Amino acid sequence: MAGSTTNFPNVQRIRDMVRNDLASLLDSFKGKKDLVLDTELMKPLDRVAGATMLKQRHVDKIFKLDPTQKSIHGCEQRVYLVRPQMTTMKVIADHVNSDRSSNIKREYRIIMVPRKLHVCEMILEHEGVMGYITIHELQMDLIPLDRDILSLELPQFFRSFYLDSDHTWIQTIAKSLINIQALCGIIPNVYGIGKGSKMVNDLMKNILGEKLSGPDYSKCDIGNLILIDRDIDFVTPLCSQLTYEGLLDDTFGISCGYIEFGKDVTGKDQSTKLLLSSEDQIFDEVRNRHFSNVFEYLSSKAKSLQTEFDQRHGLESVGDTKDFVATKLRGLKAQKAALSHHIGACEVILGKKTKGEFEEYLQTEHSLLEGTALRENMTFIEELINKQSSMIQTLKLLCLLSLTLDGIPARDYKSLKKQYCQSHGFEQMLTFYNLSKLGMITDQELTTIQPATSLGKVTSSMAAMTKHSSFKSLCRRLALIPKTDDINLKSPTDMSYVFSGAYSPLSCKLVEQALTRETFIGMEEITKHLPGGVFAEVNAKQSKGKMPSSLPPSSKVVLVYFLGGCTYSEISALRFLGRLKGYRFLVATTSIITGTSLLEQVVEKPPI
Repeated sequence: MAGSTTNFPNVQRIRDMVRNDLASLLDSFKGKKDLVLDTELMKPLDRVAGATMLKQRHVDKIFKLDPTQKSIHGCEQRVYLVRPQMTTMKVIADHVNSDRSSNIKREYRIIMVPRKLHVCEMILEHEGVMGYITIHELQMDLIPLDRDILSLELPQFFRSFYLDSDHTWIQTIAKSLINIQALCGIIPNVYGIGKGSKMVNDLMKNILGEKLSGPDYSKCDIGNLILIDRDIDFVTPLCSQLTYEGLLDDTFGISCGYIEFGKDVTGKDQSTKLLLSSEDQIFDEVRNRHFSNVFEYLSSKAKSLQTEFDQRHGLESVGDTKDFVATKLRGLKAQKAALSHHIGACEVILGKKTKGEFEEYLQTEHSLLEGTALRENMTFIEELINKQSSMIQTLKLLCLLSLTLDGIPARDYKSLKKQYCQSHGFEQMLTFYNLSKLGMITDQELTTIQPATSLGKVTSSMAAMTKHSSFKSLCRRLALIPKTDDINLKSPTDMSYVFSGAYSPLSCKLVEQALTRETFIGMEEITKHLPGGVFAEVNAKQSKGKMPSSLPPSSKVVLVYFLGGCTYSEISALRFLGRLKGYRFLVATTSIITGTSLLEQVVEKPPI
């Protein structure tokens, strides 16, 4: 987070709270124990409690839960730390039954994260092992990934809630907000955009109950909460990320804050795993920059580091040398290693993102956002389909085409769908069904009847493509597409810099509007295009006549909670907005996503 962290919530208190709860739970299981970890929880647990802490709690061995492994050898007490999923319960039941058939006696405990579900107990009961297992729960919800980023690490929420209409995780989100308010005070101003946001807020109020009657807002550290559903803005995650952190995620993948660099970056046979956070000074300096402005900084940093290293040659006394080694050398070596990795990563990104096809792809993407050259864009998409280019990349453009036009004209929709399925497999019919259900790819109904001639079909198709869509209305009213092509990417003045000046993230523009207006009244021409509705509960309005110095510091602290995931581009845009308007943003999300990871949740896999 750029700027001062005074009066900004210390998110590490959340980590400490989870760590203490886990320690207490493990301490209550007396004696030596084995820990079997759900693969989904391995990295989140690493961010909360390291191996040393587990060893101190008499954890003897740590195993990865493998669905193909029917039994695990270990000590007489076994603890499973898992997500509450039915398939996982079946695997655990198989382990217990395998031990029983071999006359092995053990104590079994299951810790479900973040809560236990009745359906899981039903599975264990059905498998006949419930009597041998003790069930606990650990409310490990939001994991601090950095000083201004919190994540539930629940990527499955998107498909579960928006596609399958499963509301299981709504309580987890509500509880995570209650935990934050237990540490930071009741948040006075709450804004919501989307159906999930409304459900979370209603459940949160029901659970808090009497605590909401006459709370002391003067003691709160966070002045504003903005809940945003992912389905109000699918366009942003589908756009190619162009900030450094976003490109790292798109190119290498960032998981729970960790990134793994292979031989192409390190130049060594062994890969290197790094934790990306604000503690890495070099990364913190470049993470929010447009990629075109990164290499120049890294180059100048390399020169300044070399200058500092060369100072050791001019040291005259043993004392000066000893002082240099004690105070500077280790830090300089760490910075040099980090710099080497970031330069290597930039070279890999440049190799992949400066090829002609990517530039043409990016041009098509920006053209779709602007609503220009529609027939040329269609032709490019058809070429990608017929060349069997990346299935997901092609699907991103198809989704953007549909979202920016309020649906693809019927004739073009049928043609593109047929070509896509012929190119990538018949099971993609289900992918189109899923995307249609989400509203990401839809068949646009023609509003006018044209003569059944080939010319008439083309005319009606083009007329449908040029009609005024919801996206175009939002672009016009919120200035999502900058009017000038001259966007300064080095010293930006508009959040559209995260997409090379082609587009400002809709989600971030809505955050700006909510904070500026403190209400959604008067925004009906905007909100009517947002699915799920909006709400605002403002208990501490900022008086327009007040000087900024007379306002409580918390009034400028904003928690933005994304339901269904957010991208690093959106986080960079919010950080920029914070610097521009004087806000300090804390971003919470169900998971960090990319356009690829979002679509992978709804794409049908080919049969094995």
